Amino acid sequence: MIKNYWNKGGKQKAIVIITSLILLVALFVLRDDYQPALLFLRKYIFIILLSLIVLFLGLRKFRSSAAGGKRIGILFLLILFFGVLYGVGWHFKMYDYIKTYNVFNNLNKIEINELPLTQNERIQPLRNIFSMANESVGETKDVSLPHLVRVDGLNKWTMAIQPTEKYVWQGISDNTEEVFSVSSTTPFPRFSNENRIPVTFSIGESLKFSRNTYNAVVQRFNAWMLFNYEPSDTFYMKNDSGEWVEVVSLIKWKGFFFPYPTFGGVMVIDNGEHTFSDYVERILIGKGTYISPEEMKNHPYLIGQNTLSEKVSRLQAESLKFLGGFNDPLPWNMETAVKIPDLPDDQNQQPFVTDFDFSDTKESAYSGLYHWFGLEPVGDERTSLTFSVFVPADGSDKLYYYDHATKKQGYAGVSAMPLKVIESRKEYDWSVNKPVEFRPYIKNIAGRKRMFFLGTISAIKDANSQFDGSATPDLALIDSEYRDVVWIDAKHPSQWEKSVYDQLNEAWRASEGIGYYYESEAKTVEMAQQILDSIKAIPAADKATLQIEELQRQIDSIKASKQEEKEVSN
Repeated sequence: MIKNYWNKGGKQKAIVIITSLILLVALFVLRDDYQPALLFLRKYIFIILLSLIVLFLGLRKFRSSAAGGKRIGILFLLILFFGVLYGVGWHFKMYDYIKTYNVFNNLNKIEINELPLTQNERIQPLRNIFSMANESVGETKDVSLPHLVRVDGLNKWTMAIQPTEKYVWQGISDNTEEVFSVSSTTPFPRFSNENRIPVTFSIGESLKFSRNTYNAVVQRFNAWMLFNYEPSDTFYMKNDSGEWVEVVSLIKWKGFFFPYPTFGGVMVIDNGEHTFSDYVERILIGKGTYISPEEMKNHPYLIGQNTLSEKVSRLQAESLKFLGGFNDPLPWNMETAVKIPDLPDDQNQQPFVTDFDFSDTKESAYSGLYHWFGLEPVGDERTSLTFSVFVPADGSDKLYYYDHATKKQGYAGVSAMPLKVIESRKEYDWSVNKPVEFRPYIKNIAGRKRMFFLGTISAIKDANSQFDGSATPDLALIDSEYRDVVWIDAKHPSQWEKSVYDQLNEAWRASEGIGYYYESEAKTVEMAQQILDSIKAIPAADKATLQIEELQRQIDSIKASKQEEKEVSN
């Protein structure tokens, strides 16, 4: 048809050429719009090809068959095939099952025999930070989802103060002009001017069209990356020059049969004003500098940083259910099958980004930020802690796990924690207060490493079901072995270990036969006080005694003088 139209004359040829150029430009410029379709083909390429082949062969056989009964049989077989494919693959989730198995087979798993210690404990849960940040901005501003990252050697919550999505014009015309950077270790998170960093990004998560982070990153992809990569979480941090940058985590899909997601590196977007040249660059080739996983070691600010997509780390942690073999997670086995427990009242599910110290273990792992998972048995009634999983937050090709079940430690898992907290404080109104985000707290206390879960009590707003953060939240530490709840003071983290010992030391001594701890320091103070008291008392008693003795000596001297005079006169 196009050929016939082309041969009609010069006008028609011009129309065909112009139309082709327009389509070609649109195909190039609008690739961020159709990239999800390309990614869909990549994810399900094997299933799509298999379905097309079966459909082609079935329809060809159908057309070549003259008998009506045979045609009905072919149609029935086709319907049966696609019905079974849908039922097994999607309804019973066997497609995801095999995809997760591929993740397991290609995962660099390292079993550790000693738990790392936690350090730089964060006081506030993510949703509390998010709600308090939104309380600090105006009507035309939104706050991006907070992420825990390392800034100037400290762990901080960072999030962009960006134009709101409620008013479209702001997303078209405005820039992201400020970033919150709030300490994660303080019980008093402040969102005032010193924690509002003035920095301009012409690319943002809430901005529209080519200025949207997703669109700008996809536009930067080459033809190969369009089929294999997708943008994920967005982080705000400082680079090696001390400049604030926007770091977009990338997911890379690998494999032909049942493709699976892996960490694909990052796209780094520099700060800067929105200009005409910037506009042309965004439209044509997008924005950002791609850094592959292999190149990240050349950028110190990305080493040990939090840049890994939680979609990837969740799938990696979940894949440990295959430690007992491919068949073990099936319904008739499940001897070692595990799951990631998701708590219905917790608006921030695992992983919990936590700072771990591996220095006193025998592993070569770095000390810093990790995605932590506490895996439990698949049954709803089973809440024991089976595995602790530590996924390096910088996307390193390793996964560390500690097997609590094999060591028969009998620890309680995350899903058991809310009821223990609720039971310990019956006077709370638990309909509007929720114990949330039970992250690990591992310390050397009373002679050995002990594992606790640190939970925060958050109030919930009935109007929008969002958590309402407090500057000084109620905190609870739950001993995962002894199941006891210790309420601690958020304002004095240095006293937490002593508070735990004061409450549990008698139980530990009775059960474990341990000695006394934190006692020598107390005895030293008591002895010093006793000495001080005695020093104050003794001088007063000695002074009076000395005065009496002095007077007595004077009397004796007078008596002696009179006695001598009497003897001389005689």
